[in-house]
Amino acid sequence: MLKSSVFAILLVFALFVHGQDQSGFISLDCGLPRNESYKETSGTDINYISDAPFIKTGISNSIAPEYKAYFQDQLFHLRSFPDGIRNCYRVNVTRGTRYLIRASFLHGNYDGQNTVPQFDLHLGANFWATVKDYKVNLSNSKEIIHVPLQDYVRVCLVNTGSGTPFISALEFRPLRNDTYVITSGSLALTFRFDMGSNNDVVYRYPTDVFDRMWEPYTENEWTQLNTSRVVNPSKNYQPPSVVMMTAAMPKNGSSRVDMHWNALDPRTGIVGDEFYVYMHFAELQELETNEFRAFDIAFNGDVWYEGFVPDSSQEITISKTSPSISTDGKYNFSLIQLENSTLPPIINAFEVFSRMDTSQSETDQDDVEAITNIRSNYGMKRNWDGDPCVPVSFMWEGLNCSNDGFDLPRIISLNLSSSGLTGEITPYISKLTMIQSLDLSNNSLTGSVPDFLSKLPNLRILNLEKNNLTGSVPVELIERSKSGSLSLSVGQNVYLCASDSCNKKKKSNPLIPISASIGALVVLLIAVAILVAVLIRRKQAVMLVSAFVNAKSYNQNDPFESRKRQFTYAEVTKITNNFEKVLGKGGSALVYYGLIDDSTPVAVKMLSLPSVQGNRNSQLENDTKQEHNYQQFLAEVKLLMTVYHGNLTSLVGYCNEGTNMGLIYEYMANGDLESHLSGKKANVLSWEARLRIAIDAAQGLEYLHDGCKPPIIHRDVKTANILLTENFRAKLADFGLSRFFANDGSTHISTIHIAGTPGYLDPDITNNSWLNEKSDVFSYGVVLLQIITSRPAICRTDDENPHISQWVRFTLVNGDITSIVDPRLEGNFEINSVSNAVKIAMACVSLTSNLRPGMSQVVTELKNCLAEELSAGSNYSSAIHESTSRIEFISLES
Repeated sequence: MLKSSVFAILLVFALFVHGQDQSGFISLDCGLPRNESYKETSGTDINYISDAPFIKTGISNSIAPEYKAYFQDQLFHLRSFPDGIRNCYRVNVTRGTRYLIRASFLHGNYDGQNTVPQFDLHLGANFWATVKDYKVNLSNSKEIIHVPLQDYVRVCLVNTGSGTPFISALEFRPLRNDTYVITSGSLALTFRFDMGSNNDVVYRYPTDVFDRMWEPYTENEWTQLNTSRVVNPSKNYQPPSVVMMTAAMPKNGSSRVDMHWNALDPRTGIVGDEFYVYMHFAELQELETNEFRAFDIAFNGDVWYEGFVPDSSQEITISKTSPSISTDGKYNFSLIQLENSTLPPIINAFEVFSRMDTSQSETDQDDVEAITNIRSNYGMKRNWDGDPCVPVSFMWEGLNCSNDGFDLPRIISLNLSSSGLTGEITPYISKLTMIQSLDLSNNSLTGSVPDFLSKLPNLRILNLEKNNLTGSVPVELIERSKSGSLSLSVGQNVYLCASDSCNKKKKSNPLIPISASIGALVVLLIAVAILVAVLIRRKQAVMLVSAFVNAKSYNQNDPFESRKRQFTYAEVTKITNNFEKVLGKGGSALVYYGLIDDSTPVAVKMLSLPSVQGNRNSQLENDTKQEHNYQQFLAEVKLLMTVYHGNLTSLVGYCNEGTNMGLIYEYMANGDLESHLSGKKANVLSWEARLRIAIDAAQGLEYLHDGCKPPIIHRDVKTANILLTENFRAKLADFGLSRFFANDGSTHISTIHIAGTPGYLDPDITNNSWLNEKSDVFSYGVVLLQIITSRPAICRTDDENPHISQWVRFTLVNGDITSIVDPRLEGNFEINSVSNAVKIAMACVSLTSNLRPGMSQVVTELKNCLAEELSAGSNYSSAIHESTSRIEFISLES
């Protein structure tokens, strides 16, 4: 393993680079008193300022006096964070600029405890590094090269329970955008070495114009090579000339230089880092006519770069945009002299970075600004620091967010109940355009109920109880409450009244008329239900039920009549080109292909009406089916106009014109999952593709169960109801059977109507008529088993183990895990990934509902399975892959 020489504190700078400007530098001395600044005195002349304007928390401290003689000025102070789990800096930067970001740490026994803590460092929502393995009298730094997608960067210190986090300095250095380029993520520095150095000097600014820190390094098997001639740096990477004026070369006539290290994930200890290597070369000797230096660069025994010849006039950097990956965690780079070379290989400087995953998007900026302004407006003292929504484990108290992995996280729920709020309801709330639930109850809010609350398009729950609000409730809020699209609570506001009673001399509670109307409606509905039951028992329900097929009956009380997403039947006919192309057929509907505005593809599901011919009994049966279909139609439209998620099919519109009823969805170009698993398609989904689809579907269910208030039970989760976009993004479909589950402490709700598809039905439904969110989990477990095996839910030809879960249990007892995997994958998968996916699926189909995991746990576990698959690599020697923007196929022809 590479071992660094002593990290010397003395800095030596080349005279010819003095005077370089610090344009774009951001240099924070953490813990320096507010409004103070200075120029560093040990030779860098870097201008440092206090970090106080960039963070709201923490305590300023100073290292013990006996250590100050050995370190630079910016390490004399530090900021510690004894309070809160996460404390974050927010630094404004230039979006799209490539930055070197460095955080420095020197404990210096500031607290007199002579013990160093261990804590985590985050860049925004993404883990950066764990700060550990150092001493009170030694400095430590973490460095990353990162391109911000916003005009700010958050650097967060996270308390992991092993001492108080602290930081000494935080520095940002702009780099050239044509350097250190990789396909995705950011680069975390592993080491940066000045090879063959003949002193213990660490070079940085102004010797290095980008303020990189070059640590001296040598090995016993090497000898130093140096020159007094200035080496011209390249235009892009520009390593310092003083670093390039020395090099390492093998001694004792050896023909190779070896550099090796072992890699483990700093948190888990699991092998799997992706490394990016940058080697800097310059010829330092004046070669005779008969002398020649050339060598290959090998990585773990394979040629990485062939036939390299150093240049005597200018530095050359060798790197690759793809990572170097070792399955066993051992990394060995060798410079090997070519047969026709008269001189051994040399290397002047060496940089190694590991790839850091920065794919976790931060919360939508408009939401961040809104919630930040809400906090400031009310002077809230909550520990709201860093990103509001991500990581999920650090989501701000009182918030709930959507986070589907594709779109930016959005705030969908805000609970500020009993938060000591005073003053009026702040208009900043209107900027939370995706909010579904808002609870401002039990505070001391004054003023009127603002009209902007009625303009929030997704608001479903509004609780303003127990405040000092006055005036009238906006008419639109009351109307939405009466229609059932909004749960409105405004009780115990003494001087607040409904708008239609404000002219009365005596102020009254607006909930009284609302409740009275609702109560009257409930009584009326109960009476109608009793009447219908009596008539059916007397076989006199024909006329009553038939009324549902009358156009006036449908349209008089159409709950969507005022919505703008309603299409006429004539428009639907035009959209589908007179119902020309059938996409699919269900039990009560046909699905057609259509185009809106001749450009936007859609899927149009038209309800099939049963025949009304025959005797009175058959007519009654048909009318009952018609009513059932219509109720499913209403349920699906209501639900899809209430919720939105990236993994749920989006409703474009609907048609409710007489007996012509239809739903218009976004078009899903790749059909349903069932057709891909059953072999009806020409290609076979790879294991990675299947995992991504499984995660998408799980995230859709997770949103229905955990993101909706009250929760929603889908009731018909199956492969046929998982649809795939052009890029194979999976979305749940068909919500006609869905039900709200009022989570009032009950473990289940009883249902006398068993709904769903055989093979996917929860045994608790068939045995006990019990229904809860774990019923969906069981169905999803069957889907996941199908994704793994490509078998049907029920195999009619298997008498002993007809259900897929029975077959998997039996097969696992009598064979290894690979025996249940779809044989068409031909072994092209990471075995641990599959094994863990099977464990998740079998837990989901447990006969005891309490033993089944929640969908949030399922999502987490499946993402771990995907990470295992990706870490193993997706290019298998036995498979031929065809790729799209998001998926891999294994061709059947191969």
